[in-house]
Amino acid sequence: MAMAWIWTGMVALSVGYGLYAGTIGAVGAAAMEGAAAAVELCLSMAGILCLWNGVMAVMRSCGLTDSLSRLLRPVLGRLLPQACRDRETLAALSGNVSANLLGLGNAATPLGIKAAQRMAEGCGGQASDELCLLVVLNTASIQLLPTTVAGVRSTLGAESAFDILPAVWLASVISVAAGLLAAKLLARLWRD
Repeated sequence: MAMAWIWTGMVALSVGYGLYAGTIGAVGAAAMEGAAAAVELCLSMAGILCLWNGVMAVMRSCGLTDSLSRLLRPVLGRLLPQACRDRETLAALSGNVSANLLGLGNAATPLGIKAAQRMAEGCGGQASDELCLLVVLNTASIQLLPTTVAGVRSTLGAESAFDILPAVWLASVISVAAGLLAAKLLARLWRD
């Protein structure tokens, strides 16, 4: 709700200043140009998202997600031991992590929600430490292939859309490490 007020305020200020400065025509033209660019970006990103969501579906149907689940089980088991006891929750967690590794936040979201719903069962309406940790890991995910960002860069004319890989790897590892540290520290402080 707050964002609606912020955006409404920004539009009102822009129109008000355009009227005051006598540039309301330029404000209207910029609004139309921005709307057209947004639609164009959404359409170009739809192809990229469909491709990688299709890759995830193929991985799921040929059993690669099960293999990935077995590969991720030791790491996820140490981070989220209670959640990994349930096979469906582990499958959703593994799918979520693998989609995030491929930079597909849109594909990761439904799997993360499914895992969170299963983890929330029996919590009595209060988020457990593991559920909070899932949210942190999903938000600050490690990305091996930032496909969505590369798609945006490619759409906007970047010559080499993936030349940002080292920076993305470093930033994502640091953000996950900081998130894990903060979540573990706050879980201990909250219990004390």
